[in-house]
Amino acid sequence: MSSSSSSPFPQAMKNGEYRNWAELPPELTSSILLRLGAIEILQNAQRVCKSWRRVCQDPSMWRKIDIRIKENLVNSVELFYVIEPLCCRAVDLSQGGLLEINIDYLVNTSFLNYIADRSSNLRRLGVVDCAPVLSRGVVEAAMKLPLLEELDITYKSSIREQELKVVGQSCPNLRTLKLNCTGDVKCCDKVALAIAETMPGLRHLQLFRNGLSETGLNAILEGCPHLKNLGLHQCLNINIVGDIVK
Repeated sequence: MSSSSSSPFPQAMKNGEYRNWAELPPELTSSILLRLGAIEILQNAQRVCKSWRRVCQDPSMWRKIDIRIKENLVNSVELFYVIEPLCCRAVDLSQGGLLEINIDYLVNTSFLNYIADRSSNLRRLGVVDCAPVLSRGVVEAAMKLPLLEELDITYKSSIREQELKVVGQSCPNLRTLKLNCTGDVKCCDKVALAIAETMPGLRHLQLFRNGLSETGLNAILEGCPHLKNLGLHQCLNINIVGDIVK
């Protein structure tokens, strides 16, 4: 076995010569590492060498955080005792400069508040499977995020209109709202009316498996005059042909 094969760092060919990845310019290393999720960076990448660790400690690496949880870890002990502290560490490393965070499954009131308390400049919040904490966690976080422009929620149970009203009132800059239901759907226009009443600045709205009727849809069209994109996927209580609501 050659000595190069036992090197602790991957090597790349450039002009016929081997190059040690640990010696890459910081900006190039950063570009590579940004393709990983927060957990992969903190558990593995930052341990490769001192130069990678320095890059991983740079606040500019943490303007956007993607927390991807493997399905087998959902509801596991490791999720709450190992993964969650790592995610809190990622938020800390941003030093208040976090602009976008996407969270899969690791959603609880304390973690959402941890983010909001340290990320007042946050522009985008995306959460998957947030049903257990929607009533408190998202609302409490939104009240601390006045600059929020995009909210993307995937949930199993229903959303209450009071919660959306608080979000709309607390986040006047909200431009994109995505509500994706993966559970049972009930015919109800309350959510649509809450959106129409408190989110007049919306440009993009996506409702997946929502129970709104034509009444709720018309309220949204009237209350959100700046809408450029409206996605109504599997919203079975309305019938649309072109731009005409029947």
